[in-house]
Amino acid sequence: MKIRVSAVQYHLHTIDSFEAFAAQCDHYVKTAEEFGADFVLFPEFFTTQLMSIGDAEGRALGIEGLPDFTDRYLELFASLAERTGMHIIGGTHVIRRNGKLYNTAHLFYPDGRVAEQPKLHITPTEVNEWNMAPGEGLNVFETDKGTIAMLTCYDIEFPEIVRMARAKGADVIFCPSCTDDRHGFHRVRYTAHARTIENQVYVVTTGTVGSLPTVDFMRGNFGQAAVLAPNDVPFPPRGIVVEGEINDDMIVTADIDLQLLYEVRERGSVTTWRDRRTDLYTDWK
Repeated sequence: MKIRVSAVQYHLHTIDSFEAFAAQCDHYVKTAEEFGADFVLFPEFFTTQLMSIGDAEGRALGIEGLPDFTDRYLELFASLAERTGMHIIGGTHVIRRNGKLYNTAHLFYPDGRVAEQPKLHITPTEVNEWNMAPGEGLNVFETDKGTIAMLTCYDIEFPEIVRMARAKGADVIFCPSCTDDRHGFHRVRYTAHARTIENQVYVVTTGTVGSLPTVDFMRGNFGQAAVLAPNDVPFPPRGIVVEGEINDDMIVTADIDLQLLYEVRERGSVTTWRDRRTDLYTDWK
């Protein structure tokens, strides 16, 4: 089965209304629709742009104010998915549940369903500055285009959790990301490449670009979208199916073929998933 995926290098800039945010999202979704995408990925923390709208005194909102936009965010992206017939991974949005804040990825199905995956590994900044709580469990999601998982930014740096996603049947890992410098960007990018080799899966990743000068911890962004594959003969030698221009406002699109994954798992140059030594180290059951 072939799947067409698009990934948005979302440009953060100050806005003055939710309507401005909605118009920007609509633009990216229409672009992906014109390319015939089956899935569209937005970055981590892209809804922090809403914090730049500010309060009555013109001061940027704090992170605790972001969940107040949740209903409108859900309504917007559910309508975009239903209108276009695409699956949309709406980056991540901060939600409040039982008095705690969770950095949560959302999958919007074309039929109106919405699925969630809270970020499982929380960075020191998220803990110390924004008081985020980690999610408690990993889900994979069945679609009519295959089984996917959503692992956010820091999550991709932990091989164990991607092993679990693969063991649960995920063939494509969508990784929304938000990094503020080259170091963070390359940590995510290099480990995403490693996960494709270890698990013989595709990883689709993207990040925020631009700047929110009034929003703390969102003033710097360094991002690039990419569709990554295992480094084996049926795929590009560098494992890069497509990538964007670093820090540009753009969207990238590529086709991925699940049948190629199944073939290399059986008779590739290496068969890393099949050859793991569960007699020496534990595996997910």
